[in-house]
Amino acid sequence: MKLATVHLAGQDEVVVATADQEAVVLLRDLYEDANLGTPPATLRALLDRGPGELDRIRAALPRLGSLSKLPGDTVTWRPPVPEPSKVLGVAMNNGALNNTAHVPPAGPMFFLKPQNALVGHLQPIEIADDYGFTFPELELAVVIGSPARHVTERDALDHVAGYTIANDVTSQGLKRGDSIAVDITPEMRRTPGYEDYFSWRRSHGDDDNEVYFTYHTRSKGADTFGPMGPYLTTKDEIPDPDDLTVRGYADGDLFAEDSTARYSYPVAEVVSWASRYFTLNPGDVILCGTAAKGTERYPRAHHNIDVSTTTPKIDIDIAGLGRLTNHVIHTSRPVAATDREAKEVSA
Repeated sequence: MKLATVHLAGQDEVVVATADQEAVVLLRDLYEDANLGTPPATLRALLDRGPGELDRIRAALPRLGSLSKLPGDTVTWRPPVPEPSKVLGVAMNNGALNNTAHVPPAGPMFFLKPQNALVGHLQPIEIADDYGFTFPELELAVVIGSPARHVTERDALDHVAGYTIANDVTSQGLKRGDSIAVDITPEMRRTPGYEDYFSWRRSHGDDDNEVYFTYHTRSKGADTFGPMGPYLTTKDEIPDPDDLTVRGYADGDLFAEDSTARYSYPVAEVVSWASRYFTLNPGDVILCGTAAKGTERYPRAHHNIDVSTTTPKIDIDIAGLGRLTNHVIHTSRPVAATDREAKEVSA
């Protein structure tokens, strides 16, 4: 079953896709026709009702054929869950990328993506003129269906409602602006806390006393940096999330072809590990990692697609989930956006 959120007549509506995915049906129409009671106002509210509510909808699906349908190209797509309590991303969850690590990570490494980054299928990715090198990242996304805290890997997928497609747009230019290297003394390096800064990288001798800090909020969380959708595909349609082909296209050219089988940390481990530190709520989203295997023309995959200098249409296909499409547009902003910048411009 495929569910989505669309904007229609001034409000968000939950919809169910037809079998051919060419059209959608309003969920409230299905509830009325099948006498299911009061429909949930949002997809997140639906998930709050528990897995049994999905079963009731699934049982009513044969009625879709008699209901009014909205062609997919007549609606404005929103992210499947427009307002999750949190969106987590997993950094470097790809065997090819982790092979270059100085020290293998102990587990999945997480970052947060804010709600303002989320946009739906066919909505633009906006790149401002000061973002610098920026690229798409093709990712499987997990949508949580029931509360999860300290769950085991064995039980982790029981808390998953389904899956969707995500584009983890990332700006290296903004990341550079939010990174800093700090020199500390050799004495400080040996003190508790500071010594941990060196445990995850290769040290180049006693004189190597540089500490590095990088903050991902702007580079991962700027407006429109989280395209997602079109659908939430319920997990019964995806028997093995760790064996899905992922393909990325820029203006129709294949630039990446990979598989979730190459994740360093499989989906159940990612969900379990996340639940150790974050209570996962229905509707929360976890981006599981980048499909990073390139093609002959694009050997560096997504790193060959700099959307700060181009405006391609980015398509992401994941087997069983459909296709997420977003166009890149370039935007400008006032040069002197802050008092500090205004002084620098006038100096």
